[in-house]
Amino acid sequence: MITRREFLQQSAITTAALLAAQSAEARPAPALDKFTDDSGKYALQPLPYAYDALEPVIDAKTVELHYHFHHKPAVEAANKAEDALAKARADNDFSLVKHHEKELAYSLSSHILHTLYWNNLNARRSEASPRLLKALDRDFGSMDQAKAHLSAAATSVEASGWAILGYHPMTARLMILQCENHQKLTAWGVMPLLVLDVWEHAYYLRYQNRRPEYVKKLFDIIDWEHVAARYEAATA
Repeated sequence: MITRREFLQQSAITTAALLAAQSAEARPAPALDKFTDDSGKYALQPLPYAYDALEPVIDAKTVELHYHFHHKPAVEAANKAEDALAKARADNDFSLVKHHEKELAYSLSSHILHTLYWNNLNARRSEASPRLLKALDRDFGSMDQAKAHLSAAATSVEASGWAILGYHPMTARLMILQCENHQKLTAWGVMPLLVLDVWEHAYYLRYQNRRPEYVKKLFDIIDWEHVAARYEAATA
């Protein structure tokens, strides 16, 4: 039976990894996987590159619109939901708690996944670390099989959502998930390492309805060093 101390230790590791507590030594970059400002409010971090840095895979206009008109509103909505829940506690009025909790789950999940998505991408070529490659081989057969599985998950998401390569601390294994919207079909405790955004706003200007083409080309700009850094944090 797990002790209280072991539970608290495991919870701390899970939270730290989910909220991307990578050290600067792991990948020196500004605002790496940072979700809040110094006051603890959810905050939109600067993009780690220029709007056109992901060309030709993702065009500059898509990056600009995606960042300002989809990611930014999610941050604002998450803060609004937190404020509403704080007011509900202060007033002892929980008549709208169901609504505000749903808004928080949806919007905060969007903020987290979008932040990871931007940091998962980089036009420069990068390679997965030997330790991450070994884990991919163990859990999926090979890097190529993992990519094929992740691609299939992404292209077949029903309506809008994500494909996620994550690490599950309770089983100490990697797993691939489909996520509808931003929060549905996830598994408790999974720490996202690599996320592929397949909402239409992520690709429609360039690819229209050709989601498989977009997903295939995304693998040309995956920052595997960032994915590996997240894996190291998750397994620390």
